Formats: sequence, structure tokens, C-alpha cells
Amino acid sequence: MSDVYRTVYEGGEDEIEEKKSRFIAHVRPVHSEEEASAFIAEMKKKYWDARHNCSAFIIGKNSEVMRSSDDGEPSGTAGKPILEVLLGEGLTDTAVVVTRYFGGTLLGTGGLIRAYTQATQAGLAASTVIEKRTGIRLAINIDYTLEGKIRYFLAENSLTLENSEYSDKVMLFTIVDKADADGYIKKLTELVNGRAVITKTDEVTYADAGGRILLF
Repeated sequence: MSDVYRTVYEGGEDEIEEKKSRFIAHVRPVHSEEEASAFIAEMKKKYWDARHNCSAFIIGKNSEVMRSSDDGEPSGTAGKPILEVLLGEGLTDTAVVVTRYFGGTLLGTGGLIRAYTQATQAGLAASTVIEKRTGIRLAINIDYTLEGKIRYFLAENSLTLENSEYSDKVMLFTIVDKADADGYIKKLTELVNGRAVITKTDEVTYADAGGRILLF
């Protein structure tokens, strides 16, 4: 099982137009084949009057389940291109439905593949993609005089300060990748000449969304 995997945190939607055909992409995070199937059914109901609602999804940290559907488009011109975009982005636990309203002009095999690819890319660009990681929460117990030094170290190493507690001493909490935990403990201990008590509190699955820690 990988300690790092990419997925969608918040789905999005966007559309492109190709020779008057509209391609509307909807992206959603899913955690089971049942969730993905329900999402596809929801989109088909919403866009009941569209000619095609093509889809693909990948489930599992190691992409154990992959499905795609051309929904009436020529074989390999819709579902597969959508799936290829997900694979190319290294995404899992993600489903995409691309709805097509036919514009009256046939696009041909190459045109369809291009359109479904571009629509999927547009939908993903409108979504929030994160990297889920296996991490260790560190509790750093220090004197008040060392707080600034520790905070500077965390910022310099792109580590987010998750929480802080103040009593007779300061307790700062951060989350680091599991594989890097011992190395950070050593660096922090050396930084303050051993004047810190650093404890591994628990293992978590997390993502850093622009300086905001997300826990799962």
C-alpha cells in the first residue's frame, strides 16, 4: 500500500464546446463502486435529455477498481479517454461523468477522444486535488523562549503548525510524513540543543491543502 496517493477532495465541473457539441464534465470523490455508480446514475437523471453521459472511475489506494463507459459513443472514444486522464494524473477514489449534447456535426474518432480528454481535464482543473499521506503527529514540548525558533523551523520546512497549547510550557503540534518522523525529531532536538521533549502521538492519514491540514 502506498503511503502517498492523489485524490479529489472537492469535486468540480466545467465544460468545453467542440463544433457546437457541449461536453460537460462533473468530478466527484468516491470511496466505493456503489458511490461511483450512484453518482453516474444521478448525472444521467439530471441530464436525461443528453445524448451521452460517459464516465470513468478509479477506486482504491492502489487503483484496485477501474471502470469506464462509452454510453453509446463509438467504442474507446469516451470512457477510455476519461479513464486515461485519471490514470495520467495518478488519481484514485475519483469519478468523472462527461455529458455530451450533440451539436449536429460528427467529430470522428480523433475528435471525440480529444473532446472527452479536454473536458475531463477542465473538470479536474475546477476541482480540488490533494495528496493523502500517512503521517505521524509530533507533540513538541518546549520553553516559551524556544517557540519562535521552532515555529521558524516548521515554516522553513513547509510543515504546518496544527495546534498549540500554553501552560507553564508551550506544546506545539505538527504532522510529518511517517518516513521522515525520526529525521525531524533529530533535527528539532539538535536545533534547541536537547531542550525539547518531542513525542510521536499517533499515526494519521492527512493532506496539506495550502497550509491547512486535512485529516481523514
